[in-house]
Amino acid sequence: MFSAKSTSCFCPSKPRIGAGSGRRAHPLCVGNRRQRSVAVRQVRAVISSDDKSVGTRPSQPAVPGGAFWPSVLPQADAIDVRLVLTVRNRIKERLVEKIENQWEYFVNGIGQGIRVQLVSEEVDPDTESGKKSVEVPVRGFLPRSQKHPSFVEYAANLSVPSTFGRPGAIAITNLHKKEFYLVEIVVHGFDDGPFFFPANSWIHSRDDNPESRILFSNQAYLPSQTPDGLKDLRQNMLVGLRGNGKGQRKKFEMIYDYAPYNDLGNPDKDADLARPILAGSDRPYPRRCRTGRPPTRSDPSAESRVEKPHPVYVPRDETFEEIKQNNFSAGALRALFHNLIPAMMAALSSSDSQFQCFSDIDKLYKDGLLIKSEEEQHAEKLLPAVLSNLMTMGQKLMKYDIPSIISKDRFAWLRDIEFARQTLAGVNPVEIQRLREFPILSKLDPEIYGSPESELTKECLEHELNGMSLEEAMNDNRLFIIDYHDILLPFVKKINSLKGRKIYASRTILFLTRTGILRPIAIELSLLGTPSMPSRKKVCTHGHDATTNWIWKLAKAHVCANDAGVHQLVDHWLRTHAAMEPYIIASHRQLSSMHPVFKLLHPHMRYTLEINALARQSLINGGGIIENCFSPGKYAMELSSAAYKSLWRFDMEALPADLLRRGMAVEDPSMPCGVKLVIEDYPYAADGLLVWSAIEEWVKDYIIHYYSDDNTITSDAELQAWWDEIKNKGHPDKRGEPWWPSLNTKGDLIHILTTMIWTASGQHAAINFGQYPFGGYMPNRPTLMKKLIPQEDETAAYEKFLHNPQYMFLSSLPSQLQATQIMAVQDTLSTHSEDEEYLGQMTDWHTHWTNDRQVMSCFEKFSARLEEIEEIINKRNKDFHLKNRSGAGVPPYELLLPSSGPGVTGRGIPNSISI
Repeated sequence: MFSAKSTSCFCPSKPRIGAGSGRRAHPLCVGNRRQRSVAVRQVRAVISSDDKSVGTRPSQPAVPGGAFWPSVLPQADAIDVRLVLTVRNRIKERLVEKIENQWEYFVNGIGQGIRVQLVSEEVDPDTESGKKSVEVPVRGFLPRSQKHPSFVEYAANLSVPSTFGRPGAIAITNLHKKEFYLVEIVVHGFDDGPFFFPANSWIHSRDDNPESRILFSNQAYLPSQTPDGLKDLRQNMLVGLRGNGKGQRKKFEMIYDYAPYNDLGNPDKDADLARPILAGSDRPYPRRCRTGRPPTRSDPSAESRVEKPHPVYVPRDETFEEIKQNNFSAGALRALFHNLIPAMMAALSSSDSQFQCFSDIDKLYKDGLLIKSEEEQHAEKLLPAVLSNLMTMGQKLMKYDIPSIISKDRFAWLRDIEFARQTLAGVNPVEIQRLREFPILSKLDPEIYGSPESELTKECLEHELNGMSLEEAMNDNRLFIIDYHDILLPFVKKINSLKGRKIYASRTILFLTRTGILRPIAIELSLLGTPSMPSRKKVCTHGHDATTNWIWKLAKAHVCANDAGVHQLVDHWLRTHAAMEPYIIASHRQLSSMHPVFKLLHPHMRYTLEINALARQSLINGGGIIENCFSPGKYAMELSSAAYKSLWRFDMEALPADLLRRGMAVEDPSMPCGVKLVIEDYPYAADGLLVWSAIEEWVKDYIIHYYSDDNTITSDAELQAWWDEIKNKGHPDKRGEPWWPSLNTKGDLIHILTTMIWTASGQHAAINFGQYPFGGYMPNRPTLMKKLIPQEDETAAYEKFLHNPQYMFLSSLPSQLQATQIMAVQDTLSTHSEDEEYLGQMTDWHTHWTNDRQVMSCFEKFSARLEEIEEIINKRNKDFHLKNRSGAGVPPYELLLPSSGPGVTGRGIPNSISI
């Protein structure tokens, strides 16, 4: 869970950082006991990492032919030092890459590819900076690892005076024409060694940036504790990572800076693709990573776009590594095949086909998407034979995995109790609130939006309360609401003017029965009307006749479509992806990689900037998948901005605070997190509180270890600058809000860090990895509706509805192309990569993130606690008294199980927002 490396740029004559410098310590990817490898890696066939005898004999680099030559002349009282570098090549190499790597292997072996220089923690009185060794070439052909065949090791030998002091940094110069990936450097020869310098970083070519890169050791230092010999390097590194805010960023650079969301539209391509800038008081939003691309020709305030397959800039070490990139590309390829046939058919036929009956949807999982005979004739006439054959072949690859929501019970989604259960144990269990005020009132301007009072009357609700009065039900905590009225009503008229989009602003009331079963009892659907009648409201209940029941089904589908849009744009994208990006940028700009807080946070930043950049490129952009497949259409990100303006608060992103805000918990000091759930069988909250408390305890142990008292918090200049920048540069549109927590005590810091880590890990896992398991069956969770519910005064539409209500229902859902597009995306977003790094686990090559045994002991305690939590959750899922996670056909709630394998598993908590 930590970072153990820091890098910067370095000139031998004077330590400094260049604009292209960077660092990316791959932190601790947290260690699971079952997977933990605590053994120190051996330098194969050369020297054991625990062998301290190197300094007792001359250390010499290997050269071709097996000969050895001294790297420096022997000195009295000198320490002979050996640096062993581990470089990682591509796992799957093309022929050209294999040839290039063999050449680099040879060049490195003869000392012409990489040069290194050791920097002491002590000051050289002559230069007033850290003592430096001579710069020496890396040489040697060390045997390759059988366990990690893509890893190659090289060695460099040098001598330093006995007064050199403890090594604190290493300057690395890459003489090759291209970058290479450095895993770590181990320094042998000092009495208290070996010393580990974790890297997990791309080392730029000297041709791209003439300055050397700097690695710091895995020793953590608060700013006030920084050894004198490293102070300049520490400060210069941060200056370099910030850049100067000018120019377009280059691929090899490691510059972290801020920019507004002004790159979502493409007005140069089409005026209809212009999108407003999300920044300022009218459309506030968090900031993204700056790329420095030139403005569009049509709008100087908008940034020009980079379209696929060209990459969007993110700092070099934030990009996907090879395994992740391969997994992501494979997902994109699956999506291509999934969409190939419906996209071609939509292009060839007069319109995009609708599902005609539920069996058409079922065939997606049995046979793949079938081409109708009429469409086959179009294909034969217009497509070359090779494309027709490709379509036939692609059709065989079009079969989808059966989503878990229908894997045990095909008809569960139709039932009211399943609709309600998913508000507590589905993919978006964070919107349900306890009904605490009645009558229900809107906060919108009545001059524009009409009467603030809801049409959900006391009489209407009491009819569904099994003899209880409204007051009794509210006092007994039995009434709940999912309220999308105020967030959606300002957009209803605009969205309904779009082709193929129809929405209502909805309120849904749910009742908790005495048997502990939650069920929906009433749905209010509102439209924005005329100046004389600003709003039109309709209340639906489940009823007992066929017509009322079908209207009820359509009302629930509209609610699900609203929930799908709010989930994707607010609870998923805004509250995790977008909110987390400024924390990451500020951490790199203000916290040295030596800083213990940086080391703690670093594993929770992995891949987030890259996945966010990819989302802005093809997911949330103008004309992108979210606009094409979700109800808000072109107003999607404006709706997200409106939610940020009215709803987002950092202090409410903590899980206990969020539950209290929604009335789903009450304060109870006797409980572990200080809260007691109103609904005990609330799987997301019950499991989430276990994970939250484990994270909080781990963060507390860690922070107490490094900070002795509250004064050390307020006097930590880097830490205070970090928190100040998050508020004023990362979330500048919210900078003046009074709810931002202060950062004056250890308790303040523990709570802030726990909130960030929870957001990146548990919260994102809970609302992301269930997307295909729940949304892969479109009728359960439609992403848009294309028709309003027919009214009795709409004679023709109402008669069609009465004649064939099933067709009315299916024709209101997304088309075949829209459905397959979103199913393919949900499949990709729900997939764990093979290199996923999970909460509480640590991979073999990140064991050296810290040299502090007490911190490692605390981490092992955290890891063990997560294993216990996994056992607790598994037991809960077998408890038939907990009906929201067990029972006939009910899928277990596993989204907050910490561990997982690769693929669409519906479980697992990655360290970071990596998909």
